[in-house]
Amino acid sequence: MPKVAPIDERKSDHIRINLDEDVRSGVTTGLERYRFVHEALPEISLADVDLSLPLFKKHLRAPILISSMTGGTEEAGEINARLAEAAQETGIAMGLGSQRAAIENPNQTPTYSIARKMASDALLFANLGAVQLNYGYGIDECKRAVDMLEADALILHINPLQEAVQEGGDTNFAGLAKKIEEICKKLEVPVIAKEVGWGISERTANLLADCGVDVIDVAGAGGTSWSQVEMHRAPDEFTRQLAATFVDWGINTADSILNIKKAAPDMTVFASGGLKNGLDIAKSIAMGTTLGGMTSPFLKAAMVSTEKVVKTIELVKRQIQVAMFVAGIDKSEGLSGKINQHP
Repeated sequence: MPKVAPIDERKSDHIRINLDEDVRSGVTTGLERYRFVHEALPEISLADVDLSLPLFKKHLRAPILISSMTGGTEEAGEINARLAEAAQETGIAMGLGSQRAAIENPNQTPTYSIARKMASDALLFANLGAVQLNYGYGIDECKRAVDMLEADALILHINPLQEAVQEGGDTNFAGLAKKIEEICKKLEVPVIAKEVGWGISERTANLLADCGVDVIDVAGAGGTSWSQVEMHRAPDEFTRQLAATFVDWGINTADSILNIKKAAPDMTVFASGGLKNGLDIAKSIAMGTTLGGMTSPFLKAAMVSTEKVVKTIELVKRQIQVAMFVAGIDKSEGLSGKINQHP
């Protein structure tokens, strides 16, 4: 049996591949089908457009999430420090990458905990793979992940396709919903169920709602395809071809949002998966989400400096503000329903 790469090596590979290779999904987000009605007389001042909102007992200055990226290596720790410092300065939320590396090797803890040191007040989300609940993890590991960051919520990410095309992937997803339900009942912070780039069906939305999750992050198809990432990591031609097969797989971001709103109308929803800018975030909020998450623009900025991340966030914030201004909307909650589908 081939030797499976250590977690820290996989983390380094993931950063490098996301920066250097074309790992885009063959699917579009679906958000391009939607448009706001332009108001030539918006009757509001741009200066009065308010992006702030409360979430999980904290106050965000904008509905932006730095989506989960990385951790578990020295480079990842530096990236997390810059992202967290920028999140603190700009008043937005941040999710950490999977903390399994630190659960299994406590020496890696600082690459994650640096986020709270740099962002004392920010809304931070811990992160573990849900499938690990079928491989020995339970409430103790979930609490360790949360405590590591003094996190405000825990993301349980779900990634069956990535595991299925990854050498040595963890592919036993049998009975996982019941174990997610147990974590939701026992954990003292909210639980966020997050796909990693292939979206959410109505069936899955129903299952997760029944589990008692507080939020579903759609992470729809249309952005980074982790099957493409795994294709670039593949140790042999068989695995490479297997991963390459699924470039067009998944439910796009827009349809995933609609699936959740239909199956679980009261569920809090985060949008991610190919969101490119603040206009995409504004569209997702108009479709019923609370936050819009982005990865690639922030990762690229974090490779430069904290200041670059801050500038990127400020641009995204202004894009949302301008979209709201020319749609005649002065508060982000007013976006709901203010969008039309175009052929």
